Amino acid sequence: MSRRRRRYFFFFAAILAGLALGIIYGWVINPVVFRNTGMDTLRLDYKTDYVLMVAELYQSEGDLASALTRIAYLEASSPLAFVTTCIDYAEQHDYTREDIDLMWHLASDIDNALRTGN
Repeated sequence: MSRRRRRYFFFFAAILAGLALGIIYGWVINPVVFRNTGMDTLRLDYKTDYVLMVAELYQSEGDLASALTRIAYLEASSPLAFVTTCIDYAEQHDYTREDIDLMWHLASDIDNALRTGN
């Protein structure tokens, strides 16, 4: 083997060995352990975006039970208070009027359902 080929061989062998050792270390010896990463740990801006997506789905599907189930992933205790908090955030951070109206429509229907007991 010529000197140049030997140099390339050791170069690629070192790269492969480094990749193999890195994968073994990262997946077997010291894998990542996620802690406290539930949906409730999201920042308010992400929660507001999530509520907006739920409101968009609610507009197209018309299924309030599904919307409430989706909101319960983030806030199980009081969906109406949570949605209005997200609406306040959206109004303070210049979300479009259409987006805010979608969230208000969802909040209104949640309020009506809570009042009638449905």
